[in-house]
Amino acid sequence: MEKKPTDSSAAFVPYISASRTLPELTAVAISLGIVLAVVFAAANAYLGLKIGLTVSASIPAAVISLAVLRGLFRRKSILENNIVQTMTTAGEAVAAGAIFTIPALYMWDLNPGQQMISFIVLVGGFLGVAMMVPLRRLLIVKEHETLPYPEGTACAEVLVSGETGGRSARMVMLGFGVGGLVKALGDGLKLFRTEIETAVFKFKNAVIGMDTYPALLGVGYIIGPRIAGQMLAGGILAWLVLIPMIGFFGAGATGSIAPSQTPISQLDAWGIWGDYIRYIGAGAVAAGGLITLVKTLPMLFSSLAATLRGLATRGDEKVTLDRTNRDIPAKWVFALILVLIILLAFDPITKVGILGAVAIALFGFLFVTVASRIVGLVGSSSSPVSGMTIATLLIVTVLYKLTGVSGTAGMVTALTVGAIVCVALAVAGDISQDLKTGYLVGGTPWKQQVAMMIGVLVSGLVIGFILNVLNASYGLGSEQLPAPKAVLMRLIVEGIMSENLPWDLIFIGVAAAIVFEFLGLNSLTVAVGIYLPVHVSTPIMVGGLVRWFVEFVSRRNEGLLKSRIETGTLLASGLIAGESLVGVIIAILIWAGVQVPGTLAVQNHLLPFIVFLAVTILLTVISLRSKDGITQKS
Repeated sequence: MEKKPTDSSAAFVPYISASRTLPELTAVAISLGIVLAVVFAAANAYLGLKIGLTVSASIPAAVISLAVLRGLFRRKSILENNIVQTMTTAGEAVAAGAIFTIPALYMWDLNPGQQMISFIVLVGGFLGVAMMVPLRRLLIVKEHETLPYPEGTACAEVLVSGETGGRSARMVMLGFGVGGLVKALGDGLKLFRTEIETAVFKFKNAVIGMDTYPALLGVGYIIGPRIAGQMLAGGILAWLVLIPMIGFFGAGATGSIAPSQTPISQLDAWGIWGDYIRYIGAGAVAAGGLITLVKTLPMLFSSLAATLRGLATRGDEKVTLDRTNRDIPAKWVFALILVLIILLAFDPITKVGILGAVAIALFGFLFVTVASRIVGLVGSSSSPVSGMTIATLLIVTVLYKLTGVSGTAGMVTALTVGAIVCVALAVAGDISQDLKTGYLVGGTPWKQQVAMMIGVLVSGLVIGFILNVLNASYGLGSEQLPAPKAVLMRLIVEGIMSENLPWDLIFIGVAAAIVFEFLGLNSLTVAVGIYLPVHVSTPIMVGGLVRWFVEFVSRRNEGLLKSRIETGTLLASGLIAGESLVGVIIAILIWAGVQVPGTLAVQNHLLPFIVFLAVTILLTVISLRSKDGITQKS
């Protein structure tokens, strides 16, 4: 990528200049984008319900589209590939916004229909796209030098180096096959356990264990050893400190201690975790989310001020309407936002009313503006979406209660408002990265924006079916799919509306999160480790250690280090996508009444450990075998 001076200023020249026209929003690109959007929506929904985290789909989608469009269809337009990855990230974003909030409705035994879920997701997704469109020239173009948008820039590099797409795609597909195979053999055919566990010698109620899932190994590799280590620290604190402590001090109790209905002396480690630790973890996660939001307040206010100043001065600027600078016309964008807000105020599906519609408009604009800028600085994975959603829920739930909308109706409407805002934030953050990719490679903005809306539409129509199937097969909020973020949102709304939560346990979690911050840790990451079983954090830590080892042995050669990390990341992404998608397929088979094995063929813990070890060795060896970079600068 280079800059070419024009007059007295320097004008950025993308990889495909504005004077060139290549196939872009074609039927082939749209069709492939739809397929990948659904695939990654399902995979990220399953993963997010499992561990409360989702992973970026842009780079895996880019390499898959390169392989399919270039390898199978012999099409050589980088702009078509850009459209495919844009649509795919829509599926990931829709899934993230939905699974962080909507599963709470299932936990209230309301079982929302697909019509309601699709309405919530589609309105939130379209608002996220529409509210980002007016910000593109300011954030992507005017602040090109100051807002790097890391995921968007990395994806552009992958697209530019498209001649290596076949090898890159093989890494993704290899991981996809391995992850899917292990999931099918373990949880599908029940040939072996997918969880190993052991008690600690002469340490009552102390348990260590591991879910032997390749997806969790892949997550750990992608997030790295520091974040994985802090997550495991939370798990160790819960399972080797808090659970044995509660068991020790409650050993002589003859009666139950709320919120449990069973005496502590009769509870094992899992019982103590379910009845006590989950509330402590929920309090810590809520506090961690709010702390993350508070820490970004200076950036929030400066971002909002800078954005408003930029929008105010845009009218004085001469707009060059070349191909690479054309957005969806402003009149259509603002008309869409207005129609959606009016529809929300009076629709009979969500029943959020005028108060909810106004709240969505205000919080949507405020937080979309902030999210779009923050992801430009720190990336989508560090955007405080949970914190902004929690803040929205706190305010909206209090407002509904003060206006007389309480009980189940109040909880549902408050959660619905939070869900719509959450989806809007997730989609806005992702389309910001996509538009940065398009800006670097020379895409046409309005075509990307239309592609994102198509991706939102398709994903929004299927996400309800996916959630219904997963709930019917596994149970949302269960041990198999704990849905940690949605449980947190449920507890917040319930706590304000009914005031019957075990506040002492929640405040213990809040205090713990504050302690983590004073220790210099990421309180939200450690809190998630407390909330989830240590069995989830352990394989994530293994993946983080693999990443550390690869970085350590490659530290003297920057180019080799980058190549190996990128190769491992693609393989890890494939592990996540393959296992998660097969998990959804298994759920569909169970939901459809297909008989699956009910008992394990092998009961011991050795076989699953060997399988997990083999996948770990595969990830390590494949990463270290990389000799040249997957991506390169143009």
